[in-house]
Amino acid sequence: MNKILLALALTALSAASTTTRAEEVAEITLTADKIQFIFDIKEFSVKPGQKVKLTLINPADSVTRQPHNVLIVKPGKKDVVGMAANNAMADPTFLTTKQAVPDSEEILHHSKLVQAGEQDTIEFTAPTEPGDYPYICTYPGHWAIMNGVMKVVE
Repeated sequence: MNKILLALALTALSAASTTTRAEEVAEITLTADKIQFIFDIKEFSVKPGQKVKLTLINPADSVTRQPHNVLIVKPGKKDVVGMAANNAMADPTFLTTKQAVPDSEEILHHSKLVQAGEQDTIEFTAPTEPGDYPYICTYPGHWAIMNGVMKVVE
């Protein structure tokens, strides 16, 4: 009887521990480099199903003074979304209304277009499927070098 109670107690403790970890918020801050079109962080890790608070900062003292955004895309789809952004340049609303976010089912989450001296925070739940989820800036010409990876790991 004591072994059964101990097993039940350990199971409950394990479940509570898992719930607490899943409820922890991963707070990530990406800063656009002041000179180059790159993010300061090339990769970060989160747990499957974890809440994520991602802030994109575009410094006021940026030499380029260009806007940036950040899109989280499905594994292996960085180039597909990047090319969709290139093709979307024909749309006159791409940089205004659409915030340089192309129409694509491969995009999981995205920020707005952040001007120099501004920032934007997006909150989302990480995918439950472990993998490497690219993040990119889709302002014209940036995605090829302004990218990184959100690793979803157990």
